[in-house]
Amino acid sequence: MKPHESANDMNLLDTIRHTFVPIHREGYPFIAAFAVGTVILGLIWDPLFWIGVILTAWCVYFFRDPPRVTPVDDKLVIAPADGIVSSVKPAVPPAELGLGDEEMTRISVFMNVFSCHINRAPVRGRISAVEHRPGRFLNAELDKASRENERNSLIIESAHGPVPVVQIAGLVARRIVCWVDVPGEVAVGERFGLIRFGSRVDVYLPENARPRVAVGQLAVGGETVIAEFGSEAPPPVVRAS
Repeated sequence: MKPHESANDMNLLDTIRHTFVPIHREGYPFIAAFAVGTVILGLIWDPLFWIGVILTAWCVYFFRDPPRVTPVDDKLVIAPADGIVSSVKPAVPPAELGLGDEEMTRISVFMNVFSCHINRAPVRGRISAVEHRPGRFLNAELDKASRENERNSLIIESAHGPVPVVQIAGLVARRIVCWVDVPGEVAVGERFGLIRFGSRVDVYLPENARPRVAVGQLAVGGETVIAEFGSEAPPPVVRAS
């Protein structure tokens, strides 16, 4: 094979890899179930087959796991999920983490059913706690969802102090998956969990961290800077246009 032909083949392979977003293995059983259901529906009535195709395509899309380029800087806190920043306010972290009753700045990222639901570590550090708490399945956008909904909470011991991260089930979410445990280490931007289907992730900031996002802003998990340690600058203000 000629050298230029080999290079062309490699360019084609790279193009294919970048065109098709990887699917996380957690989604394979669901995609298979949707596909089988589609075939069954098609045997019952042709129009139902096409409804099944659309739902199967959505299921594939839901479980996508795109690569992300994460800023590597211990001064930065990175978005733990794709979605809309639904809240930036003081709040007491979950009681099961044993951090007391002092409020911390909480940044919430709401994921709808079309968001990528892979959760990523907002900071680098050691996992010192992982606690699961059963609860209700209220709309994850509601403030009381932090207290009443089913959740999985963890603490990442960062270079700047403990950073609690909470996966919160939503209105249609019925399963929180967490892949880290105590003891363990995570890198910033590393995948640590997933929530099915539609949910929220809260990050609680130590007092030496300054938010860098505003309510209504779109966050990209593993890429968007949501806070910065050691900064005295005021938080940003996003104005509708």
